[in-house]
Amino acid sequence: MKEKVAVATVEGKTYFLILNQLRERNIPFVSLVPGDTVSAEVKVVITTEKEKHLIKHEKILIFSGENDLDILINDAEKMLQGKKDYEKVVVGIDPGASIGFVAIADGKVIEESNCFSTKNVIDNINKIVKKVNFSVTSVVVKIGNGVPVYKDLLEALDDSLPQEIKLQEVNEAGTNRPIKENKRSRRVRHISSAKKIAARTGTIFSRRRTTIAANTRI
Repeated sequence: MKEKVAVATVEGKTYFLILNQLRERNIPFVSLVPGDTVSAEVKVVITTEKEKHLIKHEKILIFSGENDLDILINDAEKMLQGKKDYEKVVVGIDPGASIGFVAIADGKVIEESNCFSTKNVIDNINKIVKKVNFSVTSVVVKIGNGVPVYKDLLEALDDSLPQEIKLQEVNEAGTNRPIKENKRSRRVRHISSAKKIAARTGTIFSRRRTTIAANTRI
């Protein structure tokens, strides 16, 4: 019996937003009307604040808005895996005009996209680590060094991200394979490169704010 997520809501827009995310992540799910009996194969139920009183299940997640949907689906995925927290989150970044972005938690892709600004990258990472307990989850951001702008991006991440996050510079050679040039293939290529960067061991980048704080205490 495959463990599943149940989506229990009669709110149309909410229902389709959640289902689209579950489908994109290949997470198995069933649809319920609030008040329906929840089968044993369901390990977590996603519903709304207004409808949660109709759900009889020990693990319920509340949809609070589209902006927090990725976090909600991440939490559902962790529950399916029987985890309270991930052990390791690795973010791979392929810099360029279009920035390939991938986040991998305990070996499973939880986010992939193309970003078009440094702010977009920082916002994506902060969204992923918003509910991370750094005492049990290690987070590493790996940046490919194939183009000069990676240095500016690396410094911006250093300035903006929580100090618990480790930064690494990764040799990008061989991560970009030539493919037919069209808009969709370029998007796929950048994400594919980001995945390869995430899988490589890089050179540790010494966080500047950590160094400054340490020197201040001396």
